[in-house]
Amino acid sequence: MKYIYKPEEFEKKWQDKWFEDLSYQAKDFDTKREKYYLLVEFPYPSGDSMHMGHVRNYSMMDCVARLRRMKGQNVLYPIGYDSFGLPTENYAIKVKRPPQDITKENISVFRRQLKSLGLSFDWDREIDTSDPSYYKWTQWLFLKLFEKGLAYKTKMPINWCPKCKVGCANEEVVDGKHERCGAEVEKRDINQWVLKITEYADRLDSDLDKVEYEESVKVRQRNWIGRKEWYDINYPVEGTNESLTISTTRPDTQFGASFVVIAPDGEIVSKLMKYIPKKYQEEVAKYIDTSSKKSDLERISEGREKTGVFTGLYCLNSISKERLPIYLADFVLSNVGTGVVVGVPAHDRRDFEFAQKFNLPVKRVIEGENGDRSDIKNEDQVYEGYGIVFNSDFLNGMHSEEAMLRIEQYLNEKSIGKKTVRYHLRDWIFSRQHYWGEPIPIIHCPKCGMVPLSEKDLPLELPKVEHYEPTDTGESPLASISDWVNVKCPKCGGDAKRETDTMPNWAGSSWYYLRYTDPKNDEKFADFEKMKYWLPVDHYEGGAEHVTLHLLYSRFWHKVFYDLGLVPTEEPYMHRTIHGMVLGEGGVKMSKSLGNVISPDRLIKEYGADVTRAYMMFMGPYEADVVWNEKTINGIKRFTAKYYDFLLSKWEIDETSSQSEKVQRAIEKLAKRIEKNILTFRFNTAVSALMEFYNEFREDQFTHDDIERLIVILAPIFPHMSEEIWSKTGHVYSVHMQKWPEIDDAVLCEELVEIPVQINGKIRGKIQVNINETEEEVKEKVLTSDRISPVVGGREIKKFLYVKGKIVSIVV
Repeated sequence: MKYIYKPEEFEKKWQDKWFEDLSYQAKDFDTKREKYYLLVEFPYPSGDSMHMGHVRNYSMMDCVARLRRMKGQNVLYPIGYDSFGLPTENYAIKVKRPPQDITKENISVFRRQLKSLGLSFDWDREIDTSDPSYYKWTQWLFLKLFEKGLAYKTKMPINWCPKCKVGCANEEVVDGKHERCGAEVEKRDINQWVLKITEYADRLDSDLDKVEYEESVKVRQRNWIGRKEWYDINYPVEGTNESLTISTTRPDTQFGASFVVIAPDGEIVSKLMKYIPKKYQEEVAKYIDTSSKKSDLERISEGREKTGVFTGLYCLNSISKERLPIYLADFVLSNVGTGVVVGVPAHDRRDFEFAQKFNLPVKRVIEGENGDRSDIKNEDQVYEGYGIVFNSDFLNGMHSEEAMLRIEQYLNEKSIGKKTVRYHLRDWIFSRQHYWGEPIPIIHCPKCGMVPLSEKDLPLELPKVEHYEPTDTGESPLASISDWVNVKCPKCGGDAKRETDTMPNWAGSSWYYLRYTDPKNDEKFADFEKMKYWLPVDHYEGGAEHVTLHLLYSRFWHKVFYDLGLVPTEEPYMHRTIHGMVLGEGGVKMSKSLGNVISPDRLIKEYGADVTRAYMMFMGPYEADVVWNEKTINGIKRFTAKYYDFLLSKWEIDETSSQSEKVQRAIEKLAKRIEKNILTFRFNTAVSALMEFYNEFREDQFTHDDIERLIVILAPIFPHMSEEIWSKTGHVYSVHMQKWPEIDDAVLCEELVEIPVQINGKIRGKIQVNINETEEEVKEKVLTSDRISPVVGGREIKKFLYVKGKIVSIVV
């Protein structure tokens, strides 16, 4: 008998059963099992449907969650909605409807789609950041920051988006444009709420050593924090009473300096203007005005032609005693270092470009490789590395690192400067002049100043209004609602006004992982003992777009709460990985304007949830961008139908079959391979393993015990189909409550071989591999080998060849 695969007849049935009996509910304080907290970035329900990235990421992580439950772990796999923010508000304004209603509708669609995929979220812990019962605690946590002196309001120049009519944090501006809408931002002086994230800069950097993030994630975090050791050196300006404090990270190159550059908007510029010779003043003033209209990112962008203007002034290099010309140039930023730099063209490409344009001397003072002391005549020769110092008086013969120590001593001895630590990180601009966000729970009293609302008055809910369009004045639309704004001061009882700015959507997402541990608590944002049980998050999975800002903000809030004794761990997340994007056919980004967006509803209706999920996993490596291909998903559909028939037919036909050692061993190897691939996020090879097994053994004889194990092994990848087959073969619900096969590693020993690794034609070591491992798996093993990876180093791999079970050959 041939069994026809008809997912429409059973997938919805099992979803209803799963979510009705809460079989995926995590248990607090379960001491008999190992806890595992798996966190996925919750979606922003801004449109009328999930996108394919959500489908892929959640399907992959659901596979992990299901396997870990079957391995006996107490898995917390929660979901919620990051629902405040600009996209919803902009859409609401366009269609002239309340954002509350639109958000509710969008969440309803997302919830339906998530459940239609059979995702085993703990639906009992669902959260929504725009629900007053949730943002009550966002407001409460903000007040803790305020009480600790980490939240303040000040007038400052900010990035203003004229299209969205909102202030943007530096982090939200990309190439001079607002990341949300693409409009060119401009500078405006506006009163803003700011969080002192810089007070935690050092810990945010150093504590990355305490977590096991993917290395690229740590690099992005550290680059944004930008911790650097600077050397500030005073250079007296010739013919004036002024002195420039130049900042450099390479004081060992001081004797190669040939000019000084000041940021056009630097404070010292206004003091120097009266000393600038008249013939230079007009050109200098014009340059300052032109520079003021450029964004910081535009000023420092790679490949942009260097511009500048000579001031007619000179200063004295306090180390080399040389007279140096002073320029203004917009590639220097006033908020980096001291806003004044010394130009060393032989050892800095940017300085070399500037020197070439203004015909300034290029003096080499650091040896290159193999003792190279040749003159620097073109940009490719510029040497930015460390080496032996020469042509540098008292530094001659020292290595760069030794020379920097000597310079530090010299600065202290002569009282002409100091070594200091600075960060690229700036305090976080926190408020937004918009309606759709958490109201900031502060009251402004002319007598008492800024007064926080008491906990009993939280949540401070958004008033229901007919019009909430943003204004051009820099004020929130809430400012025009007089009966909401005008209140009595909680402290003195006098007339006062509410704060009318709202929080950014970063606020609700900075602590949502904490609320998942105790989502229904009306007395606290989360019970401390529950957080102590679940934290830190064992694995946080998400996209590359959030591993800088969101991750940094979230870690900052967590550290503040740790210092206040509100949370039990120093860091919120133990692991953090990055998934790839799902692209449309041809490798272009999916977008409505291109008409290439794929609907999850259409896929589930046409192919079923299991086929959709398996295809999402099979498309390519977890970390890589993958391209949608309709032919491939049809291939997955055909395989799924064959496997469904294979298992049910074998159960029926081979009821009295005798055990085959060959088949048993193959099933054990399959279980081990799939387990390893899922837990290391190699989902595409896990699906491949099922295909390879089917192709090799479909003609063999199987016992009922063999089939039972195959159904269990199938469950994490094809949850609906495995449940249906489990039921059809007479088993008690549910296959997902069965124990994952425990396979002795000895089973695989005969498959292990030791092979040599050759790099650029020379044997550099050996590694042990399983002869069934793919080239991709072998490559990962080579590049993570303690012995071999240092030989490869950071060099580009031009060719990687694996001869199965024989040798690895690499060309770098």
